[in-house]
Amino acid sequence: MKIAWIGTGVMGESMAGHLLDAGHELYVYNRTKSKTDNLVKRGATLLNEIKDAPKFADVVFTIVGYPKDVEEVYLGENGLITTAKKGQVFVDMTTSSPTLAEKISNAFLKVGAYALDLPVTGGDVGARNATLSIMAGGDKKVFEEVVLPLVEKLGKNITYFGEAGKGQYTKLANQIAIATTMISVAESFKFAKEVGLDLESFFKTVSTGSGGSFSMTSYGPRILNGDFKPGFFTHHFIKDMKLALEECEKMNINLPGLETAYKIYNELEEEVRNTNGTQAISKWYKL
Repeated sequence: MKIAWIGTGVMGESMAGHLLDAGHELYVYNRTKSKTDNLVKRGATLLNEIKDAPKFADVVFTIVGYPKDVEEVYLGENGLITTAKKGQVFVDMTTSSPTLAEKISNAFLKVGAYALDLPVTGGDVGARNATLSIMAGGDKKVFEEVVLPLVEKLGKNITYFGEAGKGQYTKLANQIAIATTMISVAESFKFAKEVGLDLESFFKTVSTGSGGSFSMTSYGPRILNGDFKPGFFTHHFIKDMKLALEECEKMNINLPGLETAYKIYNELEEEVRNTNGTQAISKWYKL
């Protein structure tokens, strides 16, 4: 199949690479062209403009930064909507706004194309190992017949949740879970450090018991080693929490744990927010 992939960052490069390895003809685009170099060396074709993607591909995947980027890529002056053709399938894997996902889906239906929202969780490790959890919203038939066989190359736990926007709602609920578990990891380390426990021993004990979690297992060692390289950027996580809080406000839902995590992450220095992974919450606790 001919596939276009827009967004080859921390996760996108690995994800697109799995489809290339599966034998698909791959076309790639990234705002910073150098981030496509590895895929091009492996056989992918570089696209000069976003609107070129539908000219070459049957299915177009996107994973970019913010909802404003998603809207520009899909509905902008030179966006995918300008060249989309009847029967084509578009799959956004960015964590974005559920309302925007519905808007994009409706716009593409008018030209006979299908736009689905399939955000993912699992970070850089899940992207590299093709073990991502994937949450799907959009046309069920198109998902099952076209999209599922492709994303099975990217993840292990793939679930359809309903019409357009439902994938994004699921991802926001997932981010809420991560928000509070990242606090729990940092605070448990802070307490252990203050009372004089050996942090390595503490981690080995807790991570395999009832206090263990994905956040503890994945980010605990990075915190201990002072490794703040992004598996998932802090500024993207802040964006996700803000999206969740906006949905909470619309529906009058009170989530104090999410509000606390959002506040703590925003209080990190700007340089930390923009360059570090989510384990940087440990810097707020001065670990």
